[in-house]
Amino acid sequence: GGNPKAGGNDGEALSRGQDSQDGRGHHGEKGAHEAILQAFFEGEADILIGTQMIVKGHDFPRVTLVGIMAADLSLYAPDYKSAERTFQLLTQASGRAGRDKAPGDVVIQTYSPDHFAVAAAASQDYLQFYRQELLYRQIMKYPPAVGLLTLQLTSKNEGRLSRMTDALFKELERQFCFQGFIFIGPVNGTPYKVNDIYRKILYIKHENYDILIQARKSALAFAEGTGKDPAVELSFCETR
Repeated sequence: GGNPKAGGNDGEALSRGQDSQDGRGHHGEKGAHEAILQAFFEGEADILIGTQMIVKGHDFPRVTLVGIMAADLSLYAPDYKSAERTFQLLTQASGRAGRDKAPGDVVIQTYSPDHFAVAAAASQDYLQFYRQELLYRQIMKYPPAVGLLTLQLTSKNEGRLSRMTDALFKELERQFCFQGFIFIGPVNGTPYKVNDIYRKILYIKHENYDILIQARKSALAFAEGTGKDPAVELSFCETR
C-alpha cells in the first residue's frame, strides 16, 4: 500500500545535504528497513520517505512535520471499509508528528478534501467519523448494520471457475429466493489473478446472521455435491 513513487517500499532516510538518489541505500539487503528506521530515530537522518508501513507503531520524538501524499488513494478501493482504512491510515500518519515537547504539523495532499474520512482525520474528530461511517453502513446495508457472507472461489482454470461460480450463484438464488438476501456479484476478485490463480467473489447480505450461516452450509454442500469441481476451491468469510 501507500505511495511507492514517493520513495522506496521500505522507506528512505535522508541526512542533511544528501539527495534522494544517495539516500536510497541498499533496500535489498537483509535488515535494511530496520537500519533505516534506526538511523532516523537516532538523528543520523532528517527526512524519512516511504509507504504507509513506516507510520505503524513507530515513535519518533524528533518529528515535527509529516506530509501525506495521495491521501485519498485508498478511498477508491473496492471495499466497504475503504473510508475506515483511510481514516485509520491518516490518523496514524498524523500521529507521528509532535510526539515530544515540540509541536507538530501535518500536511495532507488529497483530491477529496471534502470526504468525511479525510476531513475527520485532518481535524482528529473520531466521533464525527464514527457517526458518518455508521450512517453510511446503515443506508448501504453493510456490517455492523447487517451480516455479510463472502464466498471466494479460486481456480487455475478460468473457464471452469466462471461456470462453477455461476452455478453456485443460481443455486443459492433458487434456495433462498424468498429470504430477502441481497446479492452482490459474482465479481472478479481484486486482484483477479494472483500466481496463476483466478479469483471470483460473491457477497451475500442479510440482517439475520443465522440465515447467512444456512447459506454458507448450502454453498458448501453444493460445492461438495452436485456442483463439485476438483479444479475449483471455495472459501468463506463471515462479518457481522
